[in-house]
Amino acid sequence: MPMVTLRYKDLEKLIGTDKNTIIDKVPMIGADVERIDVDHADVEFFPDRPDLFSIEGVARAMRGFLEIETGLPRYDVKSSKVSITIDKSIRPIRPHLACAVVRDLQLDTNSIEPLMSLQEHLHWGIGRDRKKVSIGIHDLSKIKSPFLYKAADPDIEFVPLDFDYPLSMRKILEIHPKGFKFAHILDGMKRYPLIVDAADNVLSFPPIINSALTMVTDTTRDLFIEVTGTDASVAIALNIVVTALAERSGKVESVKIFSDGGVRKTPNLSPTIRSLQVKDVNSLLGLDLNAEEIARNLRKMRFGATIHEEGVDVEVPAYRADILHACDLIEDVAIGYGYDRFKPEFPEIATIGKTHCIEDKFELLRDVMIGLGFSEVMTFTLTNEKVHFDDMRRPRSNVTRVKHPISIDQTIVRSSILPSLMEILSLNKHHGLPQKIFEVGEVLLNGKNAQRLACISMHSTANFAEIKSIAESVLRELGTEFTIEKADDTAFLEGRRARILVYGSNIGVFGEIHPDVILNFGLDQPVVAFELDIS
Repeated sequence: MPMVTLRYKDLEKLIGTDKNTIIDKVPMIGADVERIDVDHADVEFFPDRPDLFSIEGVARAMRGFLEIETGLPRYDVKSSKVSITIDKSIRPIRPHLACAVVRDLQLDTNSIEPLMSLQEHLHWGIGRDRKKVSIGIHDLSKIKSPFLYKAADPDIEFVPLDFDYPLSMRKILEIHPKGFKFAHILDGMKRYPLIVDAADNVLSFPPIINSALTMVTDTTRDLFIEVTGTDASVAIALNIVVTALAERSGKVESVKIFSDGGVRKTPNLSPTIRSLQVKDVNSLLGLDLNAEEIARNLRKMRFGATIHEEGVDVEVPAYRADILHACDLIEDVAIGYGYDRFKPEFPEIATIGKTHCIEDKFELLRDVMIGLGFSEVMTFTLTNEKVHFDDMRRPRSNVTRVKHPISIDQTIVRSSILPSLMEILSLNKHHGLPQKIFEVGEVLLNGKNAQRLACISMHSTANFAEIKSIAESVLRELGTEFTIEKADDTAFLEGRRARILVYGSNIGVFGEIHPDVILNFGLDQPVVAFELDIS
């Protein structure tokens, strides 16, 4: 989860109360205080609240929760003379764009650092590591409107941020740290996204890097913010950034965006209107609140709330990305009410519980794997075909698809656990070796649940003999008779892979992971693995 550094001096100024009160109450809005230091606290916030990924967002929420300032925050958006055109050439690549201008800022280290951190947290939380959304923040005084967003020749050169000499966009993807890290987003593209100003100066090469020309410093007073992406999430990311800056007394101005012969203005900070019924709130929370009490708790959570005959009309702030259903509003009523005020009760029905037989099996396998020196992980059951098949060198097959996926990363239900474990390794490259992890969990095969055990070992001497002995140890502990024969799973290296048969049925595979798979996940050490069907 995103870690936000809350510096006490800045926090007390933004909220208007003392640090002890803030640190004592901040967990009640959905956070975990990770570390308390002399001059700051590090706090983790849940991924569903990207508006809290900055000290300004936390201050805004805490002022409401502490009832210092309640109700809907309202931000004026004035028109500016700044405009940008979306060229037709960019449509097949990264077509969505939202922009804003924020003026009269007094930036210093205490405000620039949180702004950059917010940008990176949003790249992770909303942007799916920049694939879906990326944000560029520029010193407006160094560039001239109108701007142009287009697809450009990869050989166009400019000086990227953190460099002092020009590079072509193609070269940036090869040698710049950000370019090398995010080059995969532009795989297969013959032209790259580029934003230039009226004098043809480069502002940004989204989603990779900004130009050094527009670098934000403590002398910057006016910002131009552009958010590019593959869907409409660009608007919510922009709203979160500009409202955070507005909390620093920045003056927000709209930008005209010309596209397909039409024109629109962003940002749009108007609230959306939803309605809550009193009976629905009390039914879900088990409380007996009236409309006024519900409205008060919503105002504490920085919603606008107007009482009507059967409930409350709610104004949802433009920076709240998580309000998708009435249940989300009811959850905020509960937070405003205070989880510490809910009284625990024993259920009226007396039963004798016991663990499910599947869970008993899982527990046995956990004991075996931990005894063999592995650490347990839990991964998502949703994934995507690129990771599940392409990166694993496996042919695409029939899988269960998510009808309305919320991201391109989670479009199918997994039919194997191994790809998820490879992702875990790729996310933990900075940790020491060996890395030995396992998971027991469910997959979906032909519309039916099945239970699997999978494990992976990565270190410099990992080999077939190691994983064979581990697989055999597990099967012996289960008291299972088995035979081993040659396998054809292309995720593994030919000649160093085998499948496991029980009563003539194939129940699993093990071996050395193919070098291409290792490289696909950004790894550079030998990896061995097995996966068993334990259904």
